[in-house]
Amino acid sequence: MHPDVDVSFRSVSKRYFIRQTGTAASQTGASNWLAKLRRGREPKREFWAIKDLSFTVERGEAVGIIGHNGAGKSTLLKMLSGITAPTRGEVSIRGRFSALLEVGSGFHPELTGRENIYLSASVLGMSRREIRRKLDSIVDFAGVESFIDTPVKRYSSGMFVRLGFSIAAHLEPDVLLLDEVLAVGDKSFQDRCKERIGELHSNGTTVVFISHDLAAVRTLCPRVMLLERGQIAAEGNADEVIQKYTETTNLTHAPSLDHGAKTVQITSVAFFDEWGNRSVGFRTGSPIYGAVEYIATQEIRAAICLQFLHSQGWIAAQWTTSHDPAKPFVIRPGKGSIQFRCDELGLQPSVYKVDAQIEEAGTKRVLEEQPRCTSIHVKSGKKVRGVFYSPHRWREVSND
Repeated sequence: MHPDVDVSFRSVSKRYFIRQTGTAASQTGASNWLAKLRRGREPKREFWAIKDLSFTVERGEAVGIIGHNGAGKSTLLKMLSGITAPTRGEVSIRGRFSALLEVGSGFHPELTGRENIYLSASVLGMSRREIRRKLDSIVDFAGVESFIDTPVKRYSSGMFVRLGFSIAAHLEPDVLLLDEVLAVGDKSFQDRCKERIGELHSNGTTVVFISHDLAAVRTLCPRVMLLERGQIAAEGNADEVIQKYTETTNLTHAPSLDHGAKTVQITSVAFFDEWGNRSVGFRTGSPIYGAVEYIATQEIRAAICLQFLHSQGWIAAQWTTSHDPAKPFVIRPGKGSIQFRCDELGLQPSVYKVDAQIEEAGTKRVLEEQPRCTSIHVKSGKKVRGVFYSPHRWREVSND
C-alpha cells in the first residue's frame, strides 16, 4: 500500500448464499421436523453484496459513503471494521483504527459510568495512563458528571449513548470509521460530536463516514462516493454526488388507482429550475418551480401540502394551498396536476426530504399522503444567517 494511503480496497467482492425457501414455511406439528430436514437440501442463490470494488482513502482525507438501502454500505462497513472478510480482493488499513458503530454496546449495566469508561476504553485500545489523563474530558463531553458513579443501568438511553460516543471520540485514532453515530443525543450534543470529529480530522485523522444523513456527510466530507448494488456509481465533490443521489429518490407510481381504496393518489412530485428543467439541486434565494401529479376517482375539494424536512427530522418549511379556506382547490376525477412556484427559495443549504399530502378541505381529513417521497439538495446561494431566509425588500423613506 502507498505510504500516503490509509485505507485501500483492491478488487473487493463479498458473496453471500441466500437459501431458496419453499412455500410450506408455515408448517407446524409433526411435519415441521421434516421441513427442517429438507431445508438443508434447498437450493441456494448467490448474492454479491459487493462486486469488484476498488478505492483508496489518502492520509488525512475525509470521505463519505452514501447509498440507498441494499446498496452494500453495511457489508462494506463490516469489512472495513474487520467483522467479516471479503470473498475476493484485499482490504488494507494503516495505523490505529477506531470504529464508532454501536456506541456503548460493551457497557456492563451493573458497573458505574466511571468503571465502564475504564473497561470500554481499555477494550478500545487505550492505556490506563491515557484513560486517567482523558477521564475528566470524557465525562465533561458526555455531560454525565452528576451520574458518573451511578450504575449505567440507571442511565437514560441518551446518557448511555453519549457516554459511549465520548469514550470512542477520545481515542485519537489514525483512521476513524463512522456509521450513523451522529444521530445520538439532542442537537446540542450532535453539534459537539461534529466539532469533535472536525478536530480529529484537522489534526490529521483519516475519516470514513457511512451514513444516510446527507447534510452531515456534506458538512464533514469534501469527497463522497455513491454506492449502488455493491459498486461505485459516482464519486467526487460532495455537492455533485449528493445531487446525483437525490435524483434517484423521486416518487414513482404506476398511473392506476384501486377504486375500492383511496379516492385520490399522488403519483409524482417534481421540481424544476428557472429554465424549466427538472432538477433536485437549487440554491438559497433562487427560483424554484414544481408540480404535484395525482389521479382521482371523484371530485374532491382539497388542500395540497408539501413539507420540507431537515436531515435532523424537523419541518423546515411548508407549502400549502389551504391559506384561503374559502377557495379550496378542486380535484376532478381522472389524472391531473397542480403547479407551484417560489420566486426566492428560503431554505438554507442542506438536503431536505419532502412529504406530500392531500387533505379534505374544511375537515382536514387526510385523504392521501406520501412521506419522504422525494428530496431536494439546496446549495449555498444568497448568503444569510439563521436557519431560514425570508425574502424581503427595503426602501429608504425621506424625512423631508
